[in-house]
Amino acid sequence: MMPLQSSDSDLSRIELETLYRVSQVLSRSLDFRKTLQQVLAALEEHAGLTLGMVSVVDPESGDLVVNAVHGVDIGSRPVRYQSGEGVLGLILENDQSVALRSVDADPRFLNRMGIYERHLPFIASPIRAGGALQGVLAVQPNAPDDGRLAERTRFVEMVANLIGLSVRLSLDTEQEKSKIVEECDTLRRTVRNQHGFDNIVGHSAAMRRVFDQIRMVSKWNTTVLIRGETGTGKELIANAIHYNSPRARGNYVRLNCASLPETLLESELFGHERGAFTGAVAARRGRFEQADGGTLFLDEIGEISPAFQAKLLRVLQEGELERVGGTRTLKVDVRVVAATHRDLEAAVDTGAFREDLYYRLNVMPIVLPPLRERPEDIPEIAQHLIARISTLQGRPVSINDAALRRLVHYAWPGNVRELENCLERAAVMSDSGAIDAGLIQVDRGREAPPMPLTAIPVSHAPADPNDPDQGERERVINALEQAGWVQAKAARLLGMTPRQIAYRILTLNIQVKQF
Repeated sequence: MMPLQSSDSDLSRIELETLYRVSQVLSRSLDFRKTLQQVLAALEEHAGLTLGMVSVVDPESGDLVVNAVHGVDIGSRPVRYQSGEGVLGLILENDQSVALRSVDADPRFLNRMGIYERHLPFIASPIRAGGALQGVLAVQPNAPDDGRLAERTRFVEMVANLIGLSVRLSLDTEQEKSKIVEECDTLRRTVRNQHGFDNIVGHSAAMRRVFDQIRMVSKWNTTVLIRGETGTGKELIANAIHYNSPRARGNYVRLNCASLPETLLESELFGHERGAFTGAVAARRGRFEQADGGTLFLDEIGEISPAFQAKLLRVLQEGELERVGGTRTLKVDVRVVAATHRDLEAAVDTGAFREDLYYRLNVMPIVLPPLRERPEDIPEIAQHLIARISTLQGRPVSINDAALRRLVHYAWPGNVRELENCLERAAVMSDSGAIDAGLIQVDRGREAPPMPLTAIPVSHAPADPNDPDQGERERVINALEQAGWVQAKAARLLGMTPRQIAYRILTLNIQVKQF
């Protein structure tokens, strides 16, 4: 601590050393409150300026509020000074330093906190940032005035200026942080709107069931398995589940399991340590780690090998993994949404897919019906896609009723993806942007009106369930009727396993009769 009496050269040296210490403290951290405490400690330790206090201007009321006092707990109700109230309020009013030879020398000194010695000097200086008064730095020398009060006041002003620079940087950082948070919230709202229910088009009974399932499952962390043919929009469903769930603020990570060989798939999902294999020049976090606290969407889950299925099962069951080439066990909190177009039940029966992984994934199955089973949705989907194409091409694009009728009279084996490609091709071929029936190019062999499910007749006479002229749905229904709706018996009639017929009942939307 600074000696009670010192020569001019000693005082200059002490002040210079203290300024150096203060500048070091201010350059270490952007934690303003913590930094202030360290600055006040340095003033007492190196310059003999005790009970350092920093008050800041409340932007709402304009009052001066005590923010930090060295060595004193200010409590939950901080002291306030209004403009012109007491010595500190005088600085708030005049924006000028105040130096008292003793606290008793000025009757305006309120000493509300009751901590300052009345026979010792008191120095307070404004803290400015960006040309505006942001607060006040106040200190009390630890000895009576020795004639150097003016010099000590200039020193306190220099420290206040340094603090002001830190305040300005802190304010700029807070403003930038607030701006980033606001932008992130805006982006989240935008993404949520883009991937919400409004982006999934369809009002058929089958799609209404899908919407109901999404709404229910989105609330929980349950593993979801989205099933459906290629091009039915499984990724849209996964997006909607994440962005309407409590994990929407967390990361949403996607991976197509069919796009990578097994050796790369393990590294991509679990990450790897440096030197784990040739080319691993640095450690890398895998998709599971990236999705920690959020959702991981695994598309084409049916394509992974049985060997890799065992590794995936452990993560799903235990929430633990090791990076490739590593020995450290990492815990992850990830909600998994998987998708496949394959018949996993048949794959389980043949041994191509692990039964334990199948049950771990199939907690909440959501089956997307193909377009041919919901032709009533095609006009609405087409108009939705036309609006998107119009935006991409930067011009008005429209479609007439004749073209829509032709779309409805096609089976769409490639589902929504094929429909979108067809419309985009038609828009490209249209000079005016108007799409008529002549621009709709489809496979004429498949151009026949799909029969609505409700119109499919159910034969009450015995029928051969293996009749090749029957559709799959008719064959399953006939087999179930002949078997008295006992699924195991119906499976034997069709040459299936019970698991396979249960899957077809689910995917073909067959209402099972109860007796």
